[in-house]
Amino acid sequence: MSSAPLLALLSDFGLDDVYVGVMKGAIAQIAPETQVIDLSHQIPPQNRLAARFCLLNAYPHFPQNTVFVAVVDPGVGSDRRGVAIQTAQGYLVGPDNGIFSGILAQFPALEVVELNNPQYWRTSNPSTTFHGRDIFAPVGAHLAAGVPLSQIGRRLDPASLVDFSPPPPQKRVPLRGSLRDRALIGHIQYIDTFGNLITTIPGDWVKNITWSVQVGDRLIPGATTYSHVLSGELVALIGSHGWVEIAVNCGNARALLALDWLDRVTINVSSG
Repeated sequence: MSSAPLLALLSDFGLDDVYVGVMKGAIAQIAPETQVIDLSHQIPPQNRLAARFCLLNAYPHFPQNTVFVAVVDPGVGSDRRGVAIQTAQGYLVGPDNGIFSGILAQFPALEVVELNNPQYWRTSNPSTTFHGRDIFAPVGAHLAAGVPLSQIGRRLDPASLVDFSPPPPQKRVPLRGSLRDRALIGHIQYIDTFGNLITTIPGDWVKNITWSVQVGDRLIPGATTYSHVLSGELVALIGSHGWVEIAVNCGNARALLALDWLDRVTINVSSG
């Protein structure tokens, strides 16, 4: 290869311990010239939904052939599979627990292998609690160094991969077929560090219409910027990720509304 591709890391390890640095050391032992980029290591512990969302949103913004190594793995040491996946854009390496399902809905798998070849692990006797160091990071490094996916492990049917997706959003139109006063139903799929509540409702569904989010007795106006409302007030808008989100201008919507992951959200929309 003329140049090593990027390797992007995501985990729920945090930054207080050595786990992230140790994974980078394992990568450097195999592919020292590979540039490693940290997507995030602040995924809430064991939160596969958060990992899924962050991977989905990061994936389109990286060069082709980037290797993504993701370790949010509550089933580490169990019989859950470790996998490497090739898409038209690049590679995904990690546990088969659904964290890649958002990416794969947009970038279908071309080839999938189970990581059952110890030749490409750090050790043939991996820790039962740290597959990120002993399996996933080394496999990612070997892929970045140019090892063909077919050598990494046993081929799997892409349809066998675990799906872990939030409920799909719904459009509910009155039986009369009127476009006025209809409701869109979604769920919270991610909560960022600001307390913004990102829903599963695509932003395209509320473009060029009047809309508001209903939470209990509250009606939250749909707008285009956080500053559409005064500091401390609620607002709903289409975020940079392309979904409808609920926010507080200079505040925390999660704390104010007491909403959480996968809670249901209703949007009232009208054509007038």
